[in-house]
Amino acid sequence: MPHEFDLRLDALRAAYLDGRTTPRGLIASLRAKAEALNPEYRLFIHLLSAEEIEPYLAALDGKSPAELPLYGVPFAIKDNIDLAGMPTTAACPAFAYVPESSATLVEQLIALGAIPLGKTNLDQFATGLNGTRSPYGACRNSLHPDYPSGGSSSGSSLAVALGVASFALGTDTAGSGRVPAALNNLVGLKASKGLISTAGVVPACRTLDCVTYFTATAREASALLALTARLDPRDDYSRANPLWNEASAFGTPRPFRFGVPRAQDLRFFGCSEGPLQFAAAVRQLEALGGTSVEVDFAPFLEAARLLYEGPWVAERYSVAGELLEANPEAVLPVIRAVLAKAPGATAVEAFRAQYRLQAIKAICDRAMAELDCVLTPTIGRPVTLAELHAEPVLRNAELGYYTNFMNLLDYAAVAVPTGVMANGLPWGVTLFGRAFTDQYLLGLADAVQRQHALPLAGGRALQLPAPAGPARHDKARVVVCGAHLDGLPLNWQLRQRGGRLVEATRSAPHYKLYALAGGPPLRPGMLRVAEGGAAIEVEVWELPSTELGSFLTGIPAPLGLGKVELADGRWETGFICDAYGLEGAEDITACGGWRAWLQARG
Repeated sequence: MPHEFDLRLDALRAAYLDGRTTPRGLIASLRAKAEALNPEYRLFIHLLSAEEIEPYLAALDGKSPAELPLYGVPFAIKDNIDLAGMPTTAACPAFAYVPESSATLVEQLIALGAIPLGKTNLDQFATGLNGTRSPYGACRNSLHPDYPSGGSSSGSSLAVALGVASFALGTDTAGSGRVPAALNNLVGLKASKGLISTAGVVPACRTLDCVTYFTATAREASALLALTARLDPRDDYSRANPLWNEASAFGTPRPFRFGVPRAQDLRFFGCSEGPLQFAAAVRQLEALGGTSVEVDFAPFLEAARLLYEGPWVAERYSVAGELLEANPEAVLPVIRAVLAKAPGATAVEAFRAQYRLQAIKAICDRAMAELDCVLTPTIGRPVTLAELHAEPVLRNAELGYYTNFMNLLDYAAVAVPTGVMANGLPWGVTLFGRAFTDQYLLGLADAVQRQHALPLAGGRALQLPAPAGPARHDKARVVVCGAHLDGLPLNWQLRQRGGRLVEATRSAPHYKLYALAGGPPLRPGMLRVAEGGAAIEVEVWELPSTELGSFLTGIPAPLGLGKVELADGRWETGFICDAYGLEGAEDITACGGWRAWLQARG
């Protein structure tokens, strides 16, 4: 087996199909590699033995990649997520237990053909963003020995970055699925809360926790999310995935608006490269068709401070508190210090904090409503192992500056690499958006990866085709050509539903425009023709997908919604007219648009 075997999902599937390897051969090689790496990197708490892995391999006998989407795909599991029959420690030996059943997500993945390699190291009780808070050893960075892996999903990020697993499971309450991704040249998907089941996961903050994916590419994270985003009756916090967020929403971005924090809100903690790297990332998104919009980031940062300065620390205490009271030495001193004020938190404080959070969320949601996503650094700057040792709480807090608010405000987020620093460490950004815009964000992350073509983890070259369709999210675009144009009599039907004007443009030159008989109000009909057509003035509006149905049912015959080709070749949903409705209609194509015809009529 080559040392740097390509473990990406598509590459591994191809290798199995053409017989270059087998699951048993691959897993044996990866186990040997993990055993060799573990003394230095401390990535596994428990690496499954050949005997422990054999039942999973035996389940694939007689099966093929054509039957199972994840046939023979090796993956690693953060050790606060249950694997049946294996100890779950949460990086605290005194807390350990052996679950009878696996976490729902682990069961899903195994049923799809994936092979668990072992349980990975983490910051104890998933409390930390650096990867050094574990009695099983500190996890160093995959690329630079003077830096940490990031945490709390430290071992999981290393399993992918070091070429031991195709993907790995982490968890994220305050950034644990994004900070390690940024420090190890990976994509880190923190999906919307409840989208991926947390049944069988040791809670950090039960109301905020998310299970995360670490992958080499956004495309793989998209595929894994599509396979596993299911409503789970075992998880009381599980939420159904809306159809606008299913697999086909992963696509190539159309022109979009993205938020950027104000200059006074950006912090790089003394790093001179950070501002330059972030500015380059902004330019990357603009080159992809994005328009940057300055956002007041102060409310987001205020929400972030609530996570550790507010009563949510008591939610962490609800998991480890009993052990801490009975056997305080079983918990690391830095974790004890974080949880120390939790017993004094009161219900009154908790409710007041919830009220304040709701007020902040209302402010942030209003800003998000006008944007397709927001761009931030994932971390302000990497901190060294020496700095963490000297000032563990301060340096850990710096790592969470751009991540701590995400779950409190119920947003989806994807961390993606965008550059390399002078010392060889990767640098990356986070794209975040409204809940259930995960596949859209992954589509943007994929476009970023394809644009800069940075080498993947392990030094592999990036070669990816563009997705077939456009990226989609929770807002639908509608092309209007008549009374729904801005300022005209029926425009209120769009604005009443939260519609926003995206652009004024023209159709492709393949349409005729008619003034239909009847009224008021006067209505146009736009018909695609094989010859004799013209480019018609239109507007593209955006409205929440949840409102599209009520808008459609209010459209009278002979009009309806179909696909309209725009001047730049894009196809968007828009008003079309059935040919039978043209009886008695006036051909007004020569006017070039409805407004021009209205003005000509006086």
